[in-house]
Amino acid sequence: MHQRVNRQVRLKSRPSGIPQAEHFEIVEAPVPDLSNGQVLVRNIYLSVDPAMRGWVSAVANYSEPVALGAVMRSLAVGRVEESRSSDFHPGEYVTGMFGWQDYAVVDAAAIEREVGGSGLPISTSLGVLGLNGLTAYFALLEIGQPKAGETAVVSTAAGAVGSCVGQIAKIKGCRTVGIAGGPDKVRVCREEFRYDSAVDYRADDFESALDAACPEGVDVYFDNTAGPISDSVMRRLNVGARVVICGTASIASWDPLPQGPRVERHLLVKRARMQGFLIFDHVQRSPEALRELESWVRNGQIRYREDILDGIEQAPGSIAGLYRGENLGKRLIRIAPDVLAVRL
Repeated sequence: MHQRVNRQVRLKSRPSGIPQAEHFEIVEAPVPDLSNGQVLVRNIYLSVDPAMRGWVSAVANYSEPVALGAVMRSLAVGRVEESRSSDFHPGEYVTGMFGWQDYAVVDAAAIEREVGGSGLPISTSLGVLGLNGLTAYFALLEIGQPKAGETAVVSTAAGAVGSCVGQIAKIKGCRTVGIAGGPDKVRVCREEFRYDSAVDYRADDFESALDAACPEGVDVYFDNTAGPISDSVMRRLNVGARVVICGTASIASWDPLPQGPRVERHLLVKRARMQGFLIFDHVQRSPEALRELESWVRNGQIRYREDILDGIEQAPGSIAGLYRGENLGKRLIRIAPDVLAVRL
């Protein structure tokens, strides 16, 4: 057992903007012995999320920055190999903040939940039935408050969160408009995620395409990008619009603060509301949301895509790839053979 090697991706230096591969290093460490109440998890899939940029930043954020030399913070799903807790047993599949590493020794309380039994792949516990799906669900429904017949616009519409947002808005009876980068993502928005309209923010005719997609203005804007894309949407807000601030992917660095058009006049004249969202405020209600999300996935009302990289050596550069728009759907790193990632 303890001769096994635990490969860990550790933070080597602190980036000033988007973390690149050179900010991390892969080291080998022993698998420690378990204490009472602890569980040994063999990670199978590691999550890659835009929020990781904030987790490694020295700039004040909503969570403690990952320490230099520490294992990169990450959600993961894996199999229990050993347990000294009566709550978990070898062979069970679990998810939690286990980090970018082969093996995680964690207190039982650090395990978010057991997964499996749904008939869906365990990888979904990191995406559509995990942090991304929960973010889409609570941010849209609690802050966006979509109503049938309204126009809902989503930036990064083909991403793990955005694609889910668009489909939930559709379930609630909205006319949905996706904003994505490049013709392939625009096509996927329309064909797979069933947006009523999708526009390419990189295209020369973006402004006119957005006008054509939103002839009656915008009632709900789910903002994953900030920056010029959001500036364009703000000009089209309707009276009483709701803007959900979920991400700022277009901003490479917040030091110094970027300059740009101001939103106050739009909010004032249109009596619109803009509110930020963090999933941590809603975790206690996760079970109800997961039940509904699973039901929508099962009956085909929510489709999802996964962008799977193979091997832990893919991890260091994977965040930068997200910000370059390389992924289509939820980005994951598979670090254990497929035989472990069976459908349960």
